[in-house]
Amino acid sequence: MPVTSRSPSAFDLPASRAAKADATLIAPDERHFAAIAASLAASTADLTERLDAARRTPAGSGQAAMDRDQEVHRLTARLRTLQRFGLDLCLGRMVPADGGEPVYVGRLGLTDGDGARLLVDWRSPAAEPFFGATHADPMGLASRRRYHWADGRVSDYWDEVFATDGAVGDGAHGLAHHPALDDQSAFIAGLGAERSDRMRDVLGTIQADQDAIIRAGAQGTLVVDGGPGTGKTVVALHRTAYLLYSDPRLGHRRGGVLFVGPHRPYLAYVSDVLPSLGEEGVQTCVLVDLVPEGAAAVPEPDPLVARLKADARMVAALEPAVQLYEDPPTEGLLVETPSADVWISADDWAEAFDAAEPGTPHNEARDQVWEALLRIGIDKLADEPVDEPVDERVDEPDLDGASDDADGEFDAYGRTAVDPDDASRRALAANRDLARAFGRAWPLLEPTDVVGDLWEVPAYLRRCAPWLAPDEVSALQRADARAWTVADLPLLDAARRRIGDPQAARRRRRQEAAVAAERARLADVVDDLIATDDSEMAVMSMLRGQDLRTALVDDSAVPAAEPDALAGPFAHVVVDEAQELTDAEWQMLLARCPSRSLTVVGDRAQARHGFTESWKQRLERVGLDGVGLASLTINYRTPSEVMAAAEPVIRAAIPDANVPTSVRSAGPVVHGTTAELERVLDGWLAEHAGTACVIGAADLAPRERVRALTPELAKGLEFDLVVLVDPHRFGDGIEGAVDRYVAMTRATQRLVVLTGG
Repeated sequence: MPVTSRSPSAFDLPASRAAKADATLIAPDERHFAAIAASLAASTADLTERLDAARRTPAGSGQAAMDRDQEVHRLTARLRTLQRFGLDLCLGRMVPADGGEPVYVGRLGLTDGDGARLLVDWRSPAAEPFFGATHADPMGLASRRRYHWADGRVSDYWDEVFATDGAVGDGAHGLAHHPALDDQSAFIAGLGAERSDRMRDVLGTIQADQDAIIRAGAQGTLVVDGGPGTGKTVVALHRTAYLLYSDPRLGHRRGGVLFVGPHRPYLAYVSDVLPSLGEEGVQTCVLVDLVPEGAAAVPEPDPLVARLKADARMVAALEPAVQLYEDPPTEGLLVETPSADVWISADDWAEAFDAAEPGTPHNEARDQVWEALLRIGIDKLADEPVDEPVDERVDEPDLDGASDDADGEFDAYGRTAVDPDDASRRALAANRDLARAFGRAWPLLEPTDVVGDLWEVPAYLRRCAPWLAPDEVSALQRADARAWTVADLPLLDAARRRIGDPQAARRRRRQEAAVAAERARLADVVDDLIATDDSEMAVMSMLRGQDLRTALVDDSAVPAAEPDALAGPFAHVVVDEAQELTDAEWQMLLARCPSRSLTVVGDRAQARHGFTESWKQRLERVGLDGVGLASLTINYRTPSEVMAAAEPVIRAAIPDANVPTSVRSAGPVVHGTTAELERVLDGWLAEHAGTACVIGAADLAPRERVRALTPELAKGLEFDLVVLVDPHRFGDGIEGAVDRYVAMTRATQRLVVLTGG
């Protein structure tokens, strides 16, 4: 489509870049952008129409409702992406070295009305050279152009030429390419741009070392190790989007991806990235979100207690803790019924307890054991002579201590069962002595009670964790066992998984009763239809068929508990700042990822409590194998002057720290006194539009574009200006050194260190 006066240019280049506005350089792009605009308009109209039609479709129930909702979600996500970006969906273009047509790379794929490809999705194999080509390996490219967009128009662009003679001319397409291989490159030019309270869009400037990791396969565990400013978080987020696109095993219907960040400011900072990449279904959280008690949990104040609870063996101690409540009686019990008495021996108890399916949570296995116990009693009663049948309904006792009208047995259509064994079953289930004995042998448990008992009953803790020394058992005891700390969360999570929801049995009985009632209602309706059918072929008699009657009942329409979106299992888990996780916390994540497909992102030198092992040693110790390692060594964020000041700080505590090499300069580190804090901030804010962070001054008055954070909460974030206030107060040893190192390396432009005063 030719560019006319009625089609405004997609380029808005400032006067300082007038040479780049030459028609021979941008006319082919103008034509291509016009075609993209036309396709976007048509696609938006089509998606809007399809979405309206999908929303008007009756919701239905069961699988039909799920399919409709998923289609609405898919169309909505696609439409939102198109409306969000417009022309700036396009990241850049590649010109093949063989003289072929240029290939334009976008956030998603796009075709015109004739099916011609206008944009290739950045995650597709065809787009790989756009990110991966280097002068050492051009990957078949003659040149690459990257666009910088502002308000929907190109405000700048950069060409990289991979030809050995330094220039490329493409007569077939009227393109001329001039190399820009230093600070004029798109990536380097963007590094110094001012930050906001959200992570910048960097998709168009992903570098080759980062892209290689983003596109690595999902098999096994991949560790992405890199120092400050190397783009670890960028890699983690874009790898998440790439894997969802490229690996069908990780789709939302097959488990999806869980993304775990270090703290809430981090999640807020990166919250816009995955939606901008077209992925809105990724579950994101911090560790404390994984259990309900995490919302109110506080840091563990006692270092010894924190260390003891961080041990994965404490998580394993939940198994013997629960097994103590699954102990079959060693003495028999005579159970009286209206028809006969039956002896339940110790062997019978043991047999019933063995009926629990392996891996079933305690509270759910309880129903399995109870049914097995009743079956043993039924079989014994079958061998006894019965004076007269017992066909009246006998209410069963409430095994879990709650009134529940849902207990009872029904046939397939909701009527009282007529199975001869049913009378025996009801009689046995109604026996109070049997119910009490079973309740003592296999009680309904609360996960919080089991964990709390460990901190209240020393003998219980010693039995479940025999490796603990007496002074350690004493240290773990506390007056308020349910004043949960962050160190308790892995144990609470393990207890909830091992024990299960104590309400599950009650909900299941209510659901079964609701389904039975619905079947009974439909049975009456069917009977009426058959009775009033006067058609010649008596077609209503077909409803007598059991399959058809059963199909009329929609089990999915029965209310159920809201599922825990973070319970898993997930097909892949991405963990950022993973160097901080304790062994016990790793168990929380591994329980949610049975595939053991993980992306682990971190920096050993930023571990506040030390990290003396290799990544491989650490992860194998917590239960992972097939661990691969990818290192990032180039610091794209932190100025070289800041890194020169930060490097000796961390090397004094961790000599083998992976300190990356910075690629840009931004001026020297400034030193002053704490009395200058207000002046420093006022001066910066007056001259810059970016963000600032003060680390070490908790009483800072609120200011726009200025945050006050601890070193721990600043981890993973970046700011144009960082002001450290009395960094020597951060502490001694590894923790203090790491906190100072992390705080210093948050700066992208200026670091100011204020002391004394």
